Amino acid sequence: MNFESLVEKVKQAEDALESSERRTTEQWTQLKLHWVQGWTPARIVVGGLVSGFMVGRARPMRAASGGGVLQMVSALSALFAGSNAQAAATEAEHAADTAAAVAPEAAAVTQPPYEYLT
Repeated sequence: MNFESLVEKVKQAEDALESSERRTTEQWTQLKLHWVQGWTPARIVVGGLVSGFMVGRARPMRAASGGGVLQMVSALSALFAGSNAQAAATEAEHAADTAAAVAPEAAAVTQPPYEYLT
């Protein structure tokens, strides 16, 4: 195969890819349109009722009835609260250091913000 035939094959492949992309975009647009149009208020209500029934039948609180799950949740919340407090303390310390470094420069500025006309 010579170079020109290879270039021609690449151009054909690019054209095929572009046409496939266009078809895919058109089909995706049609799918989104039909999906949105399909969700009528009645279907939304029926979907909510069915999903609520299924969640109720699964009895999600059955697993949480033991004390282990609640203890784990309370321990994790305490852990996250402690780490958040530590991060806030570090940030406050950094802000205090920055304020202490900038304070002499701020005190040196004695010019009023705007001049008064007399």
